[in-house]
Amino acid sequence: MVSSSIKMISLILQDLHASSSDILASALVSNDGLPIAFRLPEDVEPDRVGGMTAAMFSLGSRAAREMKVGKMQQVMVQGDDGLIVLIQASAESSLIITAKQEAKLGLVLLNARQAVKQIIEWIEE
Repeated sequence: MVSSSIKMISLILQDLHASSSDILASALVSNDGLPIAFRLPEDVEPDRVGGMTAAMFSLGSRAAREMKVGKMQQVMVQGDDGLIVLIQASAESSLIITAKQEAKLGLVLLNARQAVKQIIEWIEE
C-alpha cells in the first residue's frame, strides 16, 4: 500500500478516536497479520496486534462457515476491563478496535463501521 494511502487511513483512525473517548486503540491489519495503519498505546506492539487480528479473523471466518451463518462480518470479545471488536474492512483487511468496558457499544460499532466505510472508499479509489 502506498504511503499516501497509509497516511489517509491513519487520519481516518485519528478521526475514529476523536469520535469517542471510549475507543482506546485501533488498527487496520491485513488478513495475513501485517499492520497497515494503527493508533495504539506505546506499550502495545503493532506486530503482536497484527498476529492476533489475523488469528481472530481466521477463527471467526471458519466458525461462521462451519456454523453456516454466512460470511463473517465482525468478531467481538468482551473482557472484564474492555472489549475488542474486529470488523472486516475489505477482502484483504480488517479493522480492530479496543474500547473501555463502560463504552456505549452501539455508538462504538457505529463509529467503527463509518471508519470502515471511509477506509473502503479510500482503498477503492
